[in-house]
Amino acid sequence: MKLKTKLANVQTWQEDPGEPPIERTPIQRQTPEMGQPPLPVAVAGGVPAESGDYPGSTEFRYWVAADAMSRASEFWGPLVPAGTTWNRNVKKVLTAQLDSGDDLNAYYDGQGVRFFKQTVAGVTVYSGESPDVVCHEVGHAVLDALRPQFWGVLSAEVGALHESFGDMSAVLASLGVGALADEVLIETQGNPTRSSRLSRLAEQLGWAIRQIAPTAVEPDCLRNAANNYFYRDPVTLRPNEPASLLSSEVHSFSRVFTGAFLEALAGIFFQQPSRDGKALVEAGRIMGRLLVDALLATPVVPAMYAQVAAHTLAADKADYDGAYGMALRSAFIHHGILSPSDAVAAAEAAPQHMAAITGAAPGHGAQLATITVPAERYGLTESFAVSTPAEQPRFAVAGADPAIGPLTPVDPERAAETFVEDLFRQGRVAVAEEFLTPSAAVVDTTRTRTHAITRESSGALVLDRLLFI
Repeated sequence: MKLKTKLANVQTWQEDPGEPPIERTPIQRQTPEMGQPPLPVAVAGGVPAESGDYPGSTEFRYWVAADAMSRASEFWGPLVPAGTTWNRNVKKVLTAQLDSGDDLNAYYDGQGVRFFKQTVAGVTVYSGESPDVVCHEVGHAVLDALRPQFWGVLSAEVGALHESFGDMSAVLASLGVGALADEVLIETQGNPTRSSRLSRLAEQLGWAIRQIAPTAVEPDCLRNAANNYFYRDPVTLRPNEPASLLSSEVHSFSRVFTGAFLEALAGIFFQQPSRDGKALVEAGRIMGRLLVDALLATPVVPAMYAQVAAHTLAADKADYDGAYGMALRSAFIHHGILSPSDAVAAAEAAPQHMAAITGAAPGHGAQLATITVPAERYGLTESFAVSTPAEQPRFAVAGADPAIGPLTPVDPERAAETFVEDLFRQGRVAVAEEFLTPSAAVVDTTRTRTHAITRESSGALVLDRLLFI
């Protein structure tokens, strides 16, 4: 096959192929230039020829992934602080592996992003053929670059925030592609909080998972940002539930923050001088800037959602003189991320914390605490250490009590221990045989392991993260 290194334009999906049988039509996009700083990206393998660039072909899947990687990089690149680079072992370029095996899955492992395929109901679904899925995984890498401390913290809210950022990345990076913003406004009758192609994330992958586990995901997508989920302290939730209910599993719990994000995005849009697609794209850029500035400054604590919300109000005060405070407070209150009283208090305290927002930089020096989990709790041969979200909160806020006022945040040790318990119950922890006793509580060896028990150079065992799905 003759290879070309430069095409005038390529075909791609706008945000997702949609459920089979696919009725959506690819759009034409300028050939992506993926190596652009500050967040260069790449797709493994040679650049394919122009011939064969049609849905179903290997070439088409390459260009869909390449374009999606590029759009995520181009969205977040101008918003991250100068000097930001990919974190951990990514080296200089975040690279995608498009066919990493058979699974209905995709993940970021601190080195790159990996996508899989699987045939269900006679249809082979490639996770890397969905721009939603690709931009979600790139979102994990972006947040890892901004806040590397989040990687190893054992906390449901920190993990769920990472998943929510991935979904927010999928929404924001695709918003300005083609005429999507205008089409979404037509579909929602001018109200972006309604369910739409924009809010319904990874429709094709969701369809494929439903063929195997009908209640595991939303009825029309993987996750829908247009939702009414109300905050609950994750330590009080069950570790597994059907998709119609909220659980402490990080993808399920992420929907609370993502729902608030979509409402805030819509509220910012409603304040723009016009109500057209360009205004919606601009609202997305504003929301992206607020998220980056807030996340850079937020301390790592158990009640992470409330802290990020309060810091978003401070970022709005610093960046836009508080112009979008009402929209933000409304969204966070509606989803219980802030109680009404805490939202008022955070808004009033925001000016005194503006310096923390404007002066924040990647990896702002957070120090994490550790605790030791007894070996006998999980039937291991030795006890192991875990990192806890133990920084001092900047704002005195927490999630809303369903009755009135704020909840009392759980202490860092309990937040970490309950998350570890969930990981073992969900079969997400890889443990080498040498660390297992005959009564070990390691279950479900078929699941993708997100964490592992490993031995550090000091000789101690530690539970650390392997990847974000």
